[in-house]
Amino acid sequence: MTAQTLTLVQNDQNRTDYAHSSFAPTIPVALLCDSLLLRSGLQHILRNTPFAISEATSAKGPKRLHYCAANTALVIIDASQNTGRVLEVARQARERSPETRIVALADQFDRSFVQTAHGAGVNGFCLVDSSPAVLIKSLELVMLGESVLPSEVLRSIMDGVAERRDPLLQDKSAEPRQPDLKAYKLSTREAQILGCLKEGSPNKVIARHFDVTEATVKVHVKAILRKIGAANRTQAAMWASQHLPQRGGASVNG
Repeated sequence: MTAQTLTLVQNDQNRTDYAHSSFAPTIPVALLCDSLLLRSGLQHILRNTPFAISEATSAKGPKRLHYCAANTALVIIDASQNTGRVLEVARQARERSPETRIVALADQFDRSFVQTAHGAGVNGFCLVDSSPAVLIKSLELVMLGESVLPSEVLRSIMDGVAERRDPLLQDKSAEPRQPDLKAYKLSTREAQILGCLKEGSPNKVIARHFDVTEATVKVHVKAILRKIGAANRTQAAMWASQHLPQRGGASVNG
């Protein structure tokens, strides 16, 4: 789907709201969720945002296959119980409308499911205990073409990559790799922010840590992605896990 620009404003309570404008994009959303309580909660959270729920129903039964219409821009599906159902919906959505974006919701995700579901076409994985602000931001990123993963799943994937690497390369990874960073022409600040991406830190946390604006962090992240040849933050984090020294980058956890 063509990436759309989301218009945001800050209110006096320092809470993000969407500008009410006739030019604000509307994103048709199909919500497939077995839990009526969760379904109602999501409808409430997405109210007054560009994410307009056009269909909301249980993910059970054959009717769920009708919610992958060509005009559906985003499918949000509850993946907490039947993971096979998620794969079925994702594959059919891809067949009917390749540009439709798909997000799976669950209380937890394991690495094997994430890898299989991503291959089937799922673009984002969000935890049901995420805050409303985190959920909305994740949906925004998915609609902008990013892949979204919970930080613990990302760490699990990176650990799996490290386990498959040659033992000799693993030994070398414990040594400083600064020449590699120089070869990619990363500045000191870019290397620090890359270390934060490796930890899965969002832009807001990185900005607070370095006492800069989020806009400045975004500029650095774009430069990092360009220099190392990564398509998104997930790939950058995996690249960093192989190229940064064990203590490289900056910790934002204190």
